[in-house]
Formats: sequence, structure tokens, C-alpha cells
Amino acid sequence: MRHAPNERTVPMLREAEEAELQARMAADPDAREMTEEELGRMRPAREVLPPAPFDALTKQRGRPRSPSKLVQVTLRLDPEALEAIRASGPGWQTRINETVKRAAKGLGSNR
Repeated sequence: MRHAPNERTVPMLREAEEAELQARMAADPDAREMTEEELGRMRPAREVLPPAPFDALTKQRGRPRSPSKLVQVTLRLDPEALEAIRASGPGWQTRINETVKRAAKGLGSNR
């Protein structure tokens, strides 16, 4: 989960650094502050961009969340067994999960 920047995650500028930054912005003709009129004319990106560029800019990045909730556990495995399953390539954790689910179903019928 991403958090909004705060004093702990973003280093704050010292007063001298802030003053220097403000002076540079004031001296830069391309970095002027927007007027109230200009701010009032602004519209959300969804209203002004075509759907494809808007979707590309707002697309969630990274691995999509799985609809099923998995529980993180810690367990001890035989080193050779773990090495063998990891050597089988990407998706080894999913394969372990599927194997445990099949075994759990088998246990239910033995009781």
C-alpha cells in the first residue's frame, strides 16, 4: 500500500534551501504561479483527455491483486524439497499452494 508523502518519508527542506528554491522560482519566467482565473479554468484529466491516454496514465501498475485472499505463514521445509520446487521455476509458491490444497481435500475424506 502506498502512503502519502510526509515528514518521515520525504526529507523536508531546510530554511536556506527553501529560500533558495523560492528565489529561483521567482526569477524563472517559465515557472510563474497560476492566476485564480487560470486555476478556475482547469478541468480534471478525465474530462479533457481521450479515453486511451487517460487510461494509460491512470492504469494501476504492478501485479494485479488476486481475488482470493491468501494467508502468509511460516513453516519449516526440508531443504532438498524446497530447493527442488524452487528450481522448477516461476510460480513455485503457487504450485506448493495447489499441492497443499489437494492434500487438504484428501484429509477431509479420511476422517
